[in-house]
Amino acid sequence: MWIKIDEKIVPTALRVAEGRLQAGDSEVTLDFSSVSRVDAPTLRELAELAHIADAKAVKVNLRGVNVDVYKVLKLVKLTQKFSFAN
Repeated sequence: MWIKIDEKIVPTALRVAEGRLQAGDSEVTLDFSSVSRVDAPTLRELAELAHIADAKAVKVNLRGVNVDVYKVLKLVKLTQKFSFAN
């Protein structure tokens, strides 16, 4: 499953991805190339997505994550929960 993330509605798009994981998808790729920053609601949704993925043993790939977003994810210890690609 491939989901393009629009910066204006990141938490909503992440909830869609959570629904796909709950529905039984075995792998999800999220395209973060248009996301330049993350806020608290986005971080909460990413943490929830990671939790669901762990519980279901599903791989979540984040594609096109910029350096600033990656640094925030690293600070909140979410980088180890996802795979990253350019």
